Amino acid sequence: MARKRNPKRQMSEINVVPYIDVMLVLLVIFMITAPLLVQGVKVTLPQAEAKPLPRKDQKPLIVTVDRNGEYYLDQEKKPLVLETLLTRVAAARQHKPGTQVIVYGDVKVPYGSVIEIMSMLKHAGVEDVGLATEPPGGK
Repeated sequence: MARKRNPKRQMSEINVVPYIDVMLVLLVIFMITAPLLVQGVKVTLPQAEAKPLPRKDQKPLIVTVDRNGEYYLDQEKKPLVLETLLTRVAAARQHKPGTQVIVYGDVKVPYGSVIEIMSMLKHAGVEDVGLATEPPGGK
């Protein structure tokens, strides 16, 4: 015998279909935007075996020299003039003393460009400059 439902009784089930739709939309949005969050200048680092720098609480300053010999600071897309770059690095280190500076030099950039930026950073008061490399065997 089939039971009849009382038409006045409220339905106590939760319809989860709208929530699933929202979750799928959010998943698609995150899948599209996640690769866009990694910004900065694309450089191919030279390969070398090296120990990683000791981690500090502060985020290091990243100075990038691209294959055209242009300078960038951190995740900026616009190249900087060398004097502006040095002024901004000095100001950041004055604000947060002990901040590490790491130079990312493209493998195709002339050796002199990387040495020049390291020398200029030294003159700007940065004593601990690190060079970024890729481990042998690629990415």
